[in-house]
Amino acid sequence: MRGYYTADEVRAAEAELFTRVPAGMPMRRAAFGLAEVVVRELRERTGGVAGRTVTLLAGSGDNGGDALWAGSFLRRRGVAVEAVLLSPERAHAAGLAALRKAGGRIRSDIGTPDLVIDGIVGISGRGSLRPEAAKLVSGVDVPIISADLPSGVDADTGVVAGPAVRAAVTVAFGAYKPVHALAAPYCGRIELVPIGLRLPDPNLAALEPESIGASWPVPHATDDKYTQGVTGVCAGSAKYPGAAILCTGGAVAATSGMVRYAGTGAPQVLEHFPEVVAAPSISETGRVQSWVFGPGAGTDSDARDRLAEVLATDLPVVVDADGLTLLAADPGLLSARRAPTVLTPHAGEFARLTGSDPAPDRVAAVRKLSDSWQVTVLLKGRATLIATPGHPVLVNEAGGSWAATAGAGDILSGVIAALLASGHDPTWSAAAAARVHALAANLAAHANTVAGAPISASPLLHHIRAAIGTLRELSGR
Repeated sequence: MRGYYTADEVRAAEAELFTRVPAGMPMRRAAFGLAEVVVRELRERTGGVAGRTVTLLAGSGDNGGDALWAGSFLRRRGVAVEAVLLSPERAHAAGLAALRKAGGRIRSDIGTPDLVIDGIVGISGRGSLRPEAAKLVSGVDVPIISADLPSGVDADTGVVAGPAVRAAVTVAFGAYKPVHALAAPYCGRIELVPIGLRLPDPNLAALEPESIGASWPVPHATDDKYTQGVTGVCAGSAKYPGAAILCTGGAVAATSGMVRYAGTGAPQVLEHFPEVVAAPSISETGRVQSWVFGPGAGTDSDARDRLAEVLATDLPVVVDADGLTLLAADPGLLSARRAPTVLTPHAGEFARLTGSDPAPDRVAAVRKLSDSWQVTVLLKGRATLIATPGHPVLVNEAGGSWAATAGAGDILSGVIAALLASGHDPTWSAAAAARVHALAANLAAHANTVAGAPISASPLLHHIRAAIGTLRELSGR
């Protein structure tokens, strides 16, 4: 897994590092790595290095020092380096001396650089850019490379409360921070520069795509349709038959051995997926190994009774959409439950469940709900979060918002249920499904005649298996 570490965790690891290495070495390691990234960017964007111009935006403290030292290394490569000091009297003394010795210049405005390095604030910064810095950044019309994190974005929550840097590249020093997953659009591409930190087990992490591909359930020589997992779907209604189709389709596409559907949408489901086994009620469905309840299922008393029937089983259950509305009205439906349960709210549904918006600290909010209700919670978003009591929170940064379309969540819940039916635990199932779902959305968007055009849920569904195949190829399977 890729770990993400809070500012406090990083500072503690840095303090330990300073006891093992000479003073100043960690900063020079970070700055050298930053300079190497800038050199690569200059080559790619301008075709050369020598004679190009880079402007440093250097704040006070260590982040400004990182930028100034990087500038000194760039000067040795023939780059013209100019620095704007936001707090001249508090500029990092050693970094500034190194820059001046290398021939760097100090100026009061941006100038006309090929690239800009953002070294305004680091992980200790709080709040948005101050007016002077915001004015400077607003005048930049070339790519910005941020040192450690984009200035003005909170390191731990990714919150942007006002003016902030939007970087083309962010060079993370020593460890990834939550901002790199929670505010990815502000970070751009992220490069990690190791500096020798000894880090603890993370409290926030992401599954690596290769590991998902390696562990995705596929049939083995002795498998049959039952041993691969039988997924039960209770979704859709006369008003929302499409939800039944999409949710069932997600389970089918995720390579469940068999999918059984219970509900009024059977004719429409079977028209799209004749391999599904349909029944009019939960009790008549037959043996399953997981359930998904909620998309388009309604919120009346009959729907509540069906949800209660599903939750009364000892099987893993995914609750989505209308099922979440029913739980918000009657959380007691979960009180006697001991089997794995996965709730999949978006921000609005999360607020109905808890009485408060998950922002600004989405990680803390999803962890609190998970611990309080003793369930796995998947909080949807570009950075989807998965919390299970006693486990690190997992994050899936989608790389885009292509899945922000009606019906996409119905597909996701079907994929999660299929993975649960195959025997995977709820944390892995939710995180792996979120990764495949996001990749399928990206594949669908770029399969359009106009690459990157908006999509609807149906094309996303049709790319689920392609996404699974892509991850398996990455794993070498």
